[in-house]
Amino acid sequence: MKKLIIILTAAVFAVSCSDHLEDLNQNIKDPTSVSGESLFASAQKRLADQMTTPNVNLNNNRLWAQHWNETTYNDESNYDQVTRSIPDNHWRVMYRDVLKNLDEAAKVISSTDNDITNAQKPNKLAIVEILSVYAWSNLVETYGDIPYSEALDIEILLPKYDNGLEVYKDLLSRLNTAIGQLNSESSFSGTEDLIYGGDAASWKKFANTLKLRMGLTLADVDAGLSKTAVETAYLSGVISNNAEDANYQYSSSAPNNNPVNDNLVLSGRNDYVAAKTIADIMNDLQDPRRAQYFDPNINENIGEVASLSTTGNVTTITFVDPLTVSPIVGNDAYVPASDPEVPVRLGTITAVGGNSIDITDIINAPAVGEVVFYAIYEGAVIGEQSRYALLTHANRTMVESTNPGILLSNIEAKFLLAEAAARLYNVGGSAKDYYDAGIAASFELWGSDNLTDYLANPKVDYDTALTTSSSTPTWKEVIGTQAWLGLYNRSFAVYLSVRRLDYPILTEPVNMKGGGYPVRYTYPVSEQNLNRTNYEAAASAIGGDTPINRLFWDKNYTFPF
Repeated sequence: MKKLIIILTAAVFAVSCSDHLEDLNQNIKDPTSVSGESLFASAQKRLADQMTTPNVNLNNNRLWAQHWNETTYNDESNYDQVTRSIPDNHWRVMYRDVLKNLDEAAKVISSTDNDITNAQKPNKLAIVEILSVYAWSNLVETYGDIPYSEALDIEILLPKYDNGLEVYKDLLSRLNTAIGQLNSESSFSGTEDLIYGGDAASWKKFANTLKLRMGLTLADVDAGLSKTAVETAYLSGVISNNAEDANYQYSSSAPNNNPVNDNLVLSGRNDYVAAKTIADIMNDLQDPRRAQYFDPNINENIGEVASLSTTGNVTTITFVDPLTVSPIVGNDAYVPASDPEVPVRLGTITAVGGNSIDITDIINAPAVGEVVFYAIYEGAVIGEQSRYALLTHANRTMVESTNPGILLSNIEAKFLLAEAAARLYNVGGSAKDYYDAGIAASFELWGSDNLTDYLANPKVDYDTALTTSSSTPTWKEVIGTQAWLGLYNRSFAVYLSVRRLDYPILTEPVNMKGGGYPVRYTYPVSEQNLNRTNYEAAASAIGGDTPINRLFWDKNYTFPF
């Protein structure tokens, strides 16, 4: 009997244990759910990465805007979208990693009931919505008609494509609603929002600046809506100084470092040099920002310093021997440093004599006996295979790991307002005022000097430049060129600007693919294969799935190829 009791007890114990065997299969180290705040933070990083990266598999807009050129593998500099599946990769990141995470973040935040954080909900949801509109607008500006109304529904595997113009109008409506929902309460914490730390007032300015940009994108297709959007955005308050820029804060180590650092430093590769287009234009303008945009790795010795003298703010450097080279006025002078990769900048050359140079407002004075050299800025022929060592490099300050990724900026806002004023919209200032302010903001951001002299340059001065402009209307070339220069290193922002304003005139690559300038991304191959019926309908609706087929908002084209 005693044995029977023991057996029965063991059997009961075994059965009771077997009722909870599934517990043994649980990984208690992994979360069973993710907070809405974490989903938002993840989406924000993936969006910043995609807007910032120069990786040729993901974002080639520095190449297509002809700020940079590839050295060895130059398919993308020749407008090849196909070899590396660029449209597929951008589509995947924006839909899967950004928009779906934002969609889920909104659902989780809405359903979470917490007495401590409930008051933050309206602001959190409004900010999620604002960033969603930013991502959606990028897709419309990049592809045209896109899956939208059915895109994030996991029950619909083959979503239809919606009309790009109607989507854009709906996004403006959503943006207006989100702006109206923002209040003085707190929202995300500083660790959840690495752009504005949850500051609702800053997100409101971001939203209005996005609205300003979207409004001007519609200027040639719906002038009434464009004017209303722009003027209401201005009145509500846009980004107004560089401190208000939408900067995503990267850290010093991978995988949270700036993607430019990842691709230009940690990769150990030398894939990019300055493009001839930007080097030539900046050289022609004697643009002081060359010293911050580019390295002085291409240079020529002027001579050994014999003496220095200063009159007012002009320093004359006299050399031991007469000059045998011709230093270029407007270029920068340097002396070597202990680190040969980082020479000491003296300043911009303002005059050249038989055995001397002048520098106005000298930054660092050379010592007698030091050898001075001057930088030469030489860009690669567009689309041509180029030797890295023989051409100008991107400035090394651009590749620092902690540099922020910029989603919207004061520079962009100022040039947008200059355009709005030129279109006679009511934005509280003149086109010249905002144009000058945009250039000044760029000089401030990059730490450039000689702003006053640059603005007085007849090729830069707004009123004078209008008289020699070849565009119709004349302001397009003037504002378009300086916006293009000011948006250096801004990838998608400069790609949108050069397509909207059609200036400056870009150069045909030596081995151009696709039949012309890529004014849009083609639809992903995955859509052609898996969602073919809807893909074909969309391709037909926009007039064909080609990279040279201009989108609904893009009414002009000025490039000679």
